[in-house]
Amino acid sequence: MKLRCLIIDDEFLARQRLLKLLEPFDSILVIGECKNGQEALEKISLKEPDLIFLDIQMPDIDGFTVYNTIQKKPYVIFTTAYDSYAIKAFKINAVDYLLKPFDEERLAIAIHRILEIQKTNKSSKLEEQIKRLLSSLQQESSPFINQISLSSKGRETIINIDDVIYFKSDGNYIQLITSEKSHLYRETMNALYSQLDPSQFLRIHRSLILNIVYIRKCIYINNNVYKFELKNDIEVLSSRSFSSQISEYLSDQP
Repeated sequence: MKLRCLIIDDEFLARQRLLKLLEPFDSILVIGECKNGQEALEKISLKEPDLIFLDIQMPDIDGFTVYNTIQKKPYVIFTTAYDSYAIKAFKINAVDYLLKPFDEERLAIAIHRILEIQKTNKSSKLEEQIKRLLSSLQQESSPFINQISLSSKGRETIINIDDVIYFKSDGNYIQLITSEKSHLYRETMNALYSQLDPSQFLRIHRSLILNIVYIRKCIYINNNVYKFELKNDIEVLSSRSFSSQISEYLSDQP
C-alpha cells in the first residue's frame, strides 16, 4: 500500500524538483501540492495524507505552525534551506529533516526511514489486536473474570485481574491493590471470590483475598494463624477460620 503524500513549499521550482526526485519511489503517491501554509491546512484536512514534505519558512504560516495546527497528524519530513531548525523539528517527532538542495540518495534514506517506522507501527497495532482477541477468547472460555471495570466521574478504568496484588474489604467497597495504586470497587467479598480463579487467588480472611503470584513468604505464627509477606512489602495475617484453605495452598507449594 502506497504512502499518500502532500508537498508543501512556497517555491514552485522546489516543488517541481521534489516531484521529480520522488518518481522512482513506488511506495510514494503524491496526491497534491501546496504553495503556502493556509492551502496546506485546507488540503491536509480534506485529503488526510499519510505523509507531508513540509517547508519551514513560508510567507503566511510557517511549517511548524502548520504541523502544530493539524489535528490528525501525518508523518512529516521537513525540507528547508536552513539547518538551524533541526533540533526543533525532531522535538516534534519529525521523521527526517532534509537540507536543500538534497539529492535522490538523501531522499531515499528518509523514505526508507519512514517505511521502517510504518512497518513497526503496523506490527505494534497487530500485536495489540492479537492481545485483545486472546483476552476476549480467554474471557469467553473461562468461568472466571479476568478484568474488573470501574466507573468514576464518567470515566471507565479497566483493571486486569492479574495486576491485583490483593483485595481488601473496605465498608461497602473492596480495595483493589495494585503495584501502582489502590482502586475502590463496589462489591461484596463473597460475590467477588466466587468469580475469581481459585488456582490463582487465596482467601485468608473474610476481608482479604491474595493473588498467590505476589506471595513472597508464608510463616506460621500460632493457633492456625499465618503471616503472609507480599511482594509489595506488605504483611497481612490470616484468620483461623481460613486455615484449611491455607493448608491446602501450602501443600501444593514445592
